Amino acid sequence: MKPRRTGVREAKARLSKLLRDVQRGQEWVITERGNPVARLSPISGRSLSLAERIRRLENTGLVEPLHHEVRTLPPPLPLKEGLAQKWLQEDRGA
Repeated sequence: MKPRRTGVREAKARLSKLLRDVQRGQEWVITERGNPVARLSPISGRSLSLAERIRRLENTGLVEPLHHEVRTLPPPLPLKEGLAQKWLQEDRGA
């Protein structure tokens, strides 16, 4: 949901309506003389999925969307028991 904008005077006059909107997930940007000064947003962000929280950050311009496809890593190589630990100890001079 894209944030909606309202001036300070109108926000004061319609605060109850704005709060109901926020409870439904709507975000409001409060402006003073056309300049954003505050954001009224839900505090229940923990119940949103990670993808939804990232999308909201992208919509507000706080982060940029990913411009390329994420590659998946190949599965790890199977190693004998303790071999990785042995290599780490050798590498660290232990």
